[in-house]
Amino acid sequence: MIDDVFAANRAYLLGWNDGPAEDDIYRSEVPHAPLNGVVRVHGRPLAEAYAQACDRLAGLPRVWWVGQDSDPGTTDGLLGLGATVLADRMPVMAAPVGAVCSGVELPGLVIEEATDVGEFVAAYARVSGIPEVGVPIAVERDKALPVLRLVGRLEDGSIVGTAEAFFSHGLVLLYFVGTQPEHRRRGIGTAMSRAVLRHADARGIRTAALTSSTMGEAVYRRLGFREVGSYRLFGF
Repeated sequence: MIDDVFAANRAYLLGWNDGPAEDDIYRSEVPHAPLNGVVRVHGRPLAEAYAQACDRLAGLPRVWWVGQDSDPGTTDGLLGLGATVLADRMPVMAAPVGAVCSGVELPGLVIEEATDVGEFVAAYARVSGIPEVGVPIAVERDKALPVLRLVGRLEDGSIVGTAEAFFSHGLVLLYFVGTQPEHRRRGIGTAMSRAVLRHADARGIRTAALTSSTMGEAVYRRLGFREVGSYRLFGF
């Protein structure tokens, strides 16, 4: 399963590229590091890949993902080339869909598919740290992704939560699960995650996966996710 999780994450990230992706490098043009980067080095000289990535991603904040699907020695090689560690451990977590999707609905929260991609992206941009100037580009890139977009709304129609689901390799991967800062600690993120998994369950998907920040790890563990791997994240 872990190979499929890494492959599905690569497919999602490469989908952010402006046009066909090149050698596991994706350039979205959005000024937000996770949306520009390198998903792995596989079967080629690291110094060559590094030079290509620096050239291809010039002028943008960017990241380099190193996981179990990267060639041995990638971490030490990147450090030797001048890369810096942005995150020493980002847990990759998975859970059986059926065991996680059920739960008590949150009163006052209506979860539905997003019909306005611009509104949806603007909401998750605020949570994820995407600068306002980058939102229009992020909207265009997100529109091209084959994803399920869910929003959580209060009775007044305001968006308080988001979640994006990507279906690939027989899995559902969760992205941009977030709660607007003024509405946190009310269970909205949990409700959004469960809503995604109910959609996955209806499609016959049996396994969910995600890459968590260390801050969000405890939340997903309480939901039933368990660590199956990890990434190290580098800036360069």
